[in-house]
Amino acid sequence: MSDTDAPFFNRWSKVIGPEEGRSYWQPLPSRGHVTVKLTPEDMPYDHFSSGIQVLPPGCSVREHGHQQNHELIFIYEGHGRAEIEDECYDLEPGTTLLFGRYARHLVENTGDCDMKLFWVFMPPGLEDWFHAIGRVRQPGEAMPAPFNRPDNVADVQDKMRFVAPRPARPE
Repeated sequence: MSDTDAPFFNRWSKVIGPEEGRSYWQPLPSRGHVTVKLTPEDMPYDHFSSGIQVLPPGCSVREHGHQQNHELIFIYEGHGRAEIEDECYDLEPGTTLLFGRYARHLVENTGDCDMKLFWVFMPPGLEDWFHAIGRVRQPGEAMPAPFNRPDNVADVQDKMRFVAPRPARPE
């Protein structure tokens, strides 16, 4: 690469370390944490955001969907289960999930160690959700006691155009 190419390369590329990015502890039932890695605010691309999420054993991402976003998830550690519109799937390292608009989905850690996943959200916006419901996390700090979602979570979901979970099914 010539010296004249270097500014172009650096301007359009980014390297983020394992503990770099805005990080948030998550409320029940997710617990664990999310670290936002890329957003249009800190990179030159406008069409997606990405990050990692750590779900401890027994924790989950509640059923939900997105009216205006697609979500891509890659499981790189741990085991679990996903449900997409009533279809169940086993999750293991190397599994990739794609949730289209309006597809209600949930993810559960059914294993005995943390499930770690990488997510990409198109168009961006999931980072705003984690900021709205989470608590700022510093790398290396101990997980706080469990906490609930904020009282205004329904307003946040409406603003972000989430698809509501289905009503509870009779048992």
